[in-house]
Amino acid sequence: MLTKPKLDQQKIAQCLLDVYEITVDQALFLPIGADMHTAVYRVIAIDRTEYFLKVRRGKFCSSSVAVPSYLNHLRLDNILPPITTKTGEYCTTCHGFTLALYQYIDGLQAVETTLSKKQWVEFGQLIKKLHMTEPPKQIKTALPVETFSSKWASKVATFLEQVAKKEYADPISMQAAQFLRTKSARLFYLIQHVKKLRSTLEKSSFDYVMCHGDIHGWNLLIDGDHQLYLIDWDTLILAPKERDLMFIGAGIWDTGLSLTQEKAFFYQGYGEVETQQELLCYYRLERILEDIGVYCEQIFLSDTSKEDRLQSFRYMQTNFLPEGTIDRAFM
Repeated sequence: MLTKPKLDQQKIAQCLLDVYEITVDQALFLPIGADMHTAVYRVIAIDRTEYFLKVRRGKFCSSSVAVPSYLNHLRLDNILPPITTKTGEYCTTCHGFTLALYQYIDGLQAVETTLSKKQWVEFGQLIKKLHMTEPPKQIKTALPVETFSSKWASKVATFLEQVAKKEYADPISMQAAQFLRTKSARLFYLIQHVKKLRSTLEKSSFDYVMCHGDIHGWNLLIDGDHQLYLIDWDTLILAPKERDLMFIGAGIWDTGLSLTQEKAFFYQGYGEVETQQELLCYYRLERILEDIGVYCEQIFLSDTSKEDRLQSFRYMQTNFLPEGTIDRAFM
């Protein structure tokens, strides 16, 4: 989110004092991230301790804070657990928002730097450990389970039908609609392909593991000591391992490596594994359509800021770059 939510600093400070017994000096809004429902802050306490605060409105999955805490307890040091409240809870509510507090890491996202070979291997090792972890029943039963939905394929189809008929006065909506018209044939092909894959996959049987669900460069953080952290667990799901592995070599961010190098370094850490191409293709296409669907909702339907809507349009366009996510979905 690029604009502040309607939750002022005084309310945040009072909540952190009441719930965490932290006296806030500053709560600095950070205009980063593409999730229109989540804002983040750098909180500086009066004793100069720094924290990272996530503020989320709307639907909140408790597993997104319980699982990182559990994994860190298992000594997966690449995962930051939420700081617990004075009553031992992983998060709290404040004036209709859910707040989760973390240690502040002064570092760079992987999209802002280039991971070393060692860090790629470490990344692979971390995902392997995640996939091999059997969570306690209490956590596992709260996790979403893969259903091979074609929800986003249907939503994008609806948006394509709307922009084909409707004229828009708003400049951002006008540009986005024109762009989608030029890409409609390609998108309808992806929609039909993902629905065809879904009809096959939902009849098949797979081993389900705990997946992060969003292991791209915006969710990898590197600190000043070159320590790698996997952050943002809002997309946790029980699914085939390909749900995570589809990100490797998918072209979602510029890793600075060739496709061959990226896979070689990651799987040196993850280990030898047999993946199913149909699953990888389904997950990549479904993710592309989900992103485009979310961007369309933000552009055409939301009352969010001009800056957030313009960012959504720019992100939507990147899917169609040469050797981008669409080109790589079938590799």
